[in-house]
Amino acid sequence: MEIGDVGAEEYRRAAELWEASVRATHDFVTEADLEVFRPLVRSAFGGIPHLAGLRADDGTLIGFIGVAEGNVEMLFLDPAYRGQGGGTLLLDHARAEFAAEKVDVNEQNPQAVGFYEHYGFKLVGRSERDSTNKPYPILHMTL
Repeated sequence: MEIGDVGAEEYRRAAELWEASVRATHDFVTEADLEVFRPLVRSAFGGIPHLAGLRADDGTLIGFIGVAEGNVEMLFLDPAYRGQGGGTLLLDHARAEFAAEKVDVNEQNPQAVGFYEHYGFKLVGRSERDSTNKPYPILHMTL
């Protein structure tokens, strides 16, 4: 596996990875929510200052991480590659290259919360609603 920049030509694949990952890990998200989030995610890629992708040996994009102002804005992996160290590789890269030290994570996604805690993130705050004002509590964590 290798990490490199994600170009605009890969945004469609990144959006597919986002949706597959959300479906696999965010069982609280409804189909109606996905309809709302899908265009927001697609439009967000171009505005993320640092967007790095993880590629399989054949070059296929299998995960990505986006960082803005030291905050991990997005980290998603193809569900078929979860548990194989890809998330840690992306986070290590984001820390080294983009000074990532903070993350906001859905409280209702215990796998993600556990991943960040295992990595060393600590809870520093909580919001009752997400950035779209949906009732999905967000945990604010930092290293």
